[in-house]
This record gives sequence, structure tokens and C-alpha cells, in this order.
Amino acid sequence: MNPFQEKPMPIEKALQNWKELYPQAYDKREIDPYTKTRIILMNGTEFESNWFSHQLARHTDDNDLRRDIALTREIEKQQQLQISLLKPANETILEHTISYEQLAVDLTAELAKRELDCNVKTALDFALLEDFDHLYRYANLLEMDQGIAAEWLVGRYTEIMPGRPTIAHHRYPMDNVRRNINAKESDTQTVLATMIITAAEQQTMNYYMNVTNFACNDMARKLYQEIALVEEEHVTQYESLMDPNATWLEMLLWHEYCECYLYWSCYKTETDPYVKGLWEMYLSFEISHLHKAAELLKKYEKKDWEEVIKDPKFPKPLSLHENIDYVRKILGETVQYTSKREEYVRVRDLPENADFFRFQKTIQPTAQMTPSHNVIEKFICKRGADYRYQVAPSPVPELRNRREDNTSVGRKPNAAESTDFFCNK
Repeated sequence: MNPFQEKPMPIEKALQNWKELYPQAYDKREIDPYTKTRIILMNGTEFESNWFSHQLARHTDDNDLRRDIALTREIEKQQQLQISLLKPANETILEHTISYEQLAVDLTAELAKRELDCNVKTALDFALLEDFDHLYRYANLLEMDQGIAAEWLVGRYTEIMPGRPTIAHHRYPMDNVRRNINAKESDTQTVLATMIITAAEQQTMNYYMNVTNFACNDMARKLYQEIALVEEEHVTQYESLMDPNATWLEMLLWHEYCECYLYWSCYKTETDPYVKGLWEMYLSFEISHLHKAAELLKKYEKKDWEEVIKDPKFPKPLSLHENIDYVRKILGETVQYTSKREEYVRVRDLPENADFFRFQKTIQPTAQMTPSHNVIEKFICKRGADYRYQVAPSPVPELRNRREDNTSVGRKPNAAESTDFFCNK
């Protein structure tokens, strides 16, 4: 599909009244796990688009331009609120968190599997193991606090076991910045990947920041606090991949194109008839916004959209599905990596005075003060072994012991064996 060839509807036709805006929430006992993850993904996509539009408005003094983007922004905010309210009131924060982390795992894996830019793919693979471990930590907390086995929430499509332990995720902030792409020289899929993953991780970071003080006990509050800071690292990593040299209106065009692509992907892959109808409706809205962005680009920068998006035909639909074998491969091959400035390095190859070790000692002088470690230790103390859902033993032998939380892997030299990252071309 080429959205530039579609006939746009008048933008104002998308404005809805209060009755139309309030959606029918899903039944948390019946909904497909990947419908939930699509909802979270599109909520985050709309948030990113909304705040990009606000920042654009704050960086121009042209009130005609401000008025044009204010109209589309209002409609996109209506969309975001409608999407967020698909979540039912009886789904707890922690239950919803499991879906956030399932999205992080399976979205990252799917983007990595199709990515041809090695720099972008490696960034995806690197953070994949960290979101995978977050799912494990939250799942243990959920079972301990609410007696709910997270494997049923993820439909047994995503394994629940240790990844690179969360204690190892805390890096010196300067080591989270990566090399950016050039949007004009990159494949359309690569530009989309950097935007999609940034929006998704930003949504996760914001969610954790906003719900931390609503968690029901100190252990939960501390875990959300810790992982929210890891998500800050992930957002720093992923946003640094995006093209910083594109103009505001070029990026407005890319944002609208990205939304069109994602709503089209959701429509193509959705199994819930009611939600599928929403994706179709929102796609028609976004096609109008895309055409408006192209009009603004032409008016203010004298550029045709073809100068920005050279291959406008959508890549194949982005499908959220099971990625167990891929995650296992990345876990088995790269668990012992951290980062040093733009590079990814084995922990054993860092000098003793490396920023990574210095920052680790600053934020957690002892493992016993780290919330993600304490959640597992408390679960083991209560039940005798941690909570997991696995289809086979962990590909990392050092992470197979269910009666002890390993705090060395990914953090101390020679705590496990790793080979290297691999590219798709």
C-alpha cells in the first residue's frame, strides 16, 4: 500500500463526540495477548506523535502552521485517549505491565529479525535481553502479590525466565548514546524501526514513571522505580538512532507515515473484530494527516514528499507474534555484553576503571540493595524456587538455577560465555 495514493477524507470529519469517543473495553479474560500489545503500541505511537507536534509548535512562530498542527493534534489526542481506554478498569497495573513487557520483547525481536542496518539491529538485540528480564522480574512480583501466573497473560507465546539480569542494566549514561541513521540514505523499514521502537520504549518509560507511586507496596514501588530508569536508558539509546538532521516538517511527514503504516499493520493482523474496526477508522484519519503534512512540507520548505520518503510503499505488515527461538539465540550469544559509548563490548574486555564498573558501584554498592534482585530473592525464600515459564532449559547455563538469583551475569567478567551479535546481511 502507498498511503500517498489514497484519497484523504476532510480532517475535521474525524472529530468525535463524547459518546463516540468512549470505547468498549476488552475482556481481560478473553482478549488475545497480541491485541493488548497492539493497543499499547498504538497508545505509545500516538503519544510520540502528539508530543512531537507540541515540540514543533514550540519551535515555530508561524501561527498558521501552529493552527494546522493543532487541529491534527486534537484528533490524534482523541485517538490516544480512546485507545488507552480499551484497557478495562479491572485489569491491575501489574497485569497491564506484563503486556507492556511482552510487547517490548516481541516487538523488538520482530523488528530485529527484519532489520538490514547492522547498527540498528544490534541496538535492538542488545536491549531485547533487558526487556526480557524485566518481564521475568514483574512476573515473579505478580505471582507473589496477586497469585496470577503471567504465562497465561502472555498466552504462553513468550517465555518467562531470566535474561541479562536487570542489575546489570545500569550503565553510565554516556554509554547509552548510539550512532544515528541518515533517513535520506536508509531503507524505509530502518527509518520506521527507529521511530517505532523509540515510541514504544518511551511509552513504557512514561507508564512506569506514572504508576510507580501507585504500586501497592514498597517492593513493587522500588521495582518500578528501578526499571523506569532502565527504560530511560533504552529511550536514550533508541532516540539517538533516529536522524537528527531531518527538518521539523520532514519529521512531521515521517511521523504521519509511521502512524499510517502501524495502523495498516494492526488492521491487517488484528483478530478482534471491534478493535480491528478501530484500526481501520484510525488509518483513514492518519491518511488525511499524512496528506496535510505533505502539504505543509511543500508550503513551508518547498519540498515534495518524494524528496523525503523515496520508497512510499509500505514494508510488509508489522506482525506481533511468538519469537521464542530468536530470543533464545540472542540470549545464548550476547548475554555477557554491555556498552561503551557507541560500541557493544563483553564485560571481560572492559578495563577495571571503566565507567560501567564505576557507575555500578555508585548506584548499587551491593546486590542486596537492588530491587530487581530482592524481588526474586523474596520469591525464592517463600516458594523455594523462582517463577518461570520455559519450553526448555535456559541457553545460558549460569541462569538455570531456580533457587538463586544470579547477579554476576552481564555484570562481572567471565560470569558467562558469549560469542557476538550478528547482522542480517
